[in-house]
Amino acid sequence: MRLKSHIFVSALVRRVFAAGDFAAVLHKGAEEAGAVFVRQRLRDGTETLYAPAPQNFFGEDDGGRKFEKRLEKADPEKVGEAVAKELRFDPDLWLVELEVEEIGDLIDIVAE
Repeated sequence: MRLKSHIFVSALVRRVFAAGDFAAVLHKGAEEAGAVFVRQRLRDGTETLYAPAPQNFFGEDDGGRKFEKRLEKADPEKVGEAVAKELRFDPDLWLVELEVEEIGDLIDIVAE
């Protein structure tokens, strides 16, 4: 069973703050099962956008959330456009912004 979106987001934000970095919820979505997108801002001014991974990356027993890199070290305007497009498609999504240099083990990223 997968964690509800609002619990996952809350835990992610707390973990980032506990590590001494910054996180913010830019858009609150459906509490139960809203898709979660992560916007990572880097010190060099670029951003990486992580989106929910396709279902084929999940096993039968896997209740966790997996992410794929949608854009990597991209211009902030390009990331903003991608997020706006996703919001038009799914207004119930969550958007979390992280100001961390390394995503590390904060989220589970699938291999490309």
